[in-house]
Amino acid sequence: MTDDFVLHEGLAADCITLDDWPLCRVLLMNDATYPWLILVPRRPGLRDFHDVGAGDMPRFTDEIGKASRALQSAFKAEKMNLAALGNMVPQLHVHIIARFTSDPAWPGPIWGKVPAAPYEPGALQVRVDLLKEAFEET
Repeated sequence: MTDDFVLHEGLAADCITLDDWPLCRVLLMNDATYPWLILVPRRPGLRDFHDVGAGDMPRFTDEIGKASRALQSAFKAEKMNLAALGNMVPQLHVHIIARFTSDPAWPGPIWGKVPAAPYEPGALQVRVDLLKEAFEET
């Protein structure tokens, strides 16, 4: 991995770092409303999905699949949402969100529906432990 990777300050402010996989930094969005991971390829200068190099693309899609499977396994989601918008944060990142018909934004997108609900410390640790266990199983 390159030494010049720097996580965008917007992602650093809104997320908790869970792990570094071979390509991506794995983040947990600090919003207890939804089980929500963000993957950021640790390569400088990436803005859009098509900017990922041919050599990294298989790893990137594998890691997106691993994160999706982990969320599905841990939370029994009814639907997995994937998004790579980048309108507010220009660094390439992929949102992976477990969705349920009972969540406050269903069936629409989550953005702007309800204010973020930051994790309480105890709940954060439970969520982190659950996700790390799910990562090991996938």
